[in-house]
Amino acid sequence: MAKKDPTDLSVEEKLKTLFQLQTALSAIDEKKALRGELPLEVEDLEAEIEGLTTRIDRIKAEIDEFERAISQKRGEIIESQANVDRYKQQLNEVRNNREFDTLSKEIEFQSLEIELCNKKINEATRRIEEKNVELDSSAAVLEEKQGDLDVKKSELDEIMDETRNEEENLREKAHELEAKIEPRLLTSFKRIRKNARNGLGIVYVQRDACGGCFNKIPPQRQLDIKMHKKIIVCEYCGRILIDPELAGVKTEKAAGQDEKKTTRRRSSGTGVKKTSSSKKSTDANDMA
Repeated sequence: MAKKDPTDLSVEEKLKTLFQLQTALSAIDEKKALRGELPLEVEDLEAEIEGLTTRIDRIKAEIDEFERAISQKRGEIIESQANVDRYKQQLNEVRNNREFDTLSKEIEFQSLEIELCNKKINEATRRIEEKNVELDSSAAVLEEKQGDLDVKKSELDEIMDETRNEEENLREKAHELEAKIEPRLLTSFKRIRKNARNGLGIVYVQRDACGGCFNKIPPQRQLDIKMHKKIIVCEYCGRILIDPELAGVKTEKAAGQDEKKTTRRRSSGTGVKKTSSSKKSTDANDMA
């Protein structure tokens, strides 16, 4: 069977299809609302954990860098100490004051180098201790956040398991309905729905007012909506308007009218009974 072209749909069919699509999408929104802020909380925790992991990796890299620097300075100390020992030994073999002064200066320079290396080692050791404290603190926070994430994910998975099948069915139904609507109208509907705070792109008339923004609709415009001759939008909020009868919704006004009709019927029936009773009474008097 050939697929019906969306452009072949009447305005009435388009409105009905749009309202059915809105109903399906609203049901999906309700399923999402059941999850509350959990998806956002999970995303935030995952971002925090990623940031903490990066921070821990950076701290570890800095500690490794300090340890390499300490190892390098210790090697320089060994080398400088070897030079000092060699120069001291050469002092016993000097032949003049000039050589003695030169060797003494070298020994002094190498001693200063050893002191500087020790200072660098002490500073690096202090920085490693600080980084280890920071690392432990970050690791503790990471463990706490990971625990929170596991709990939140478990809650979210539990909720999603309960609603997954129903939501998938609703999405499939929504896709089928979207295929029946012409692209231009569907794009407009989605834009209206996106801008609407409650996600309603099409609403029915309630108590002579728009069901989205609740602004009054003029009688002539209400008549146009009931005629189903063209697609009409609310002049205040831009939502598409549909007649409640076409949407299959029973409004309070219609329910009130039905109740009045029922009351009238009951009253009418009571009156007939009373008349019949009076007639019987009159006939009895005449016979007497």
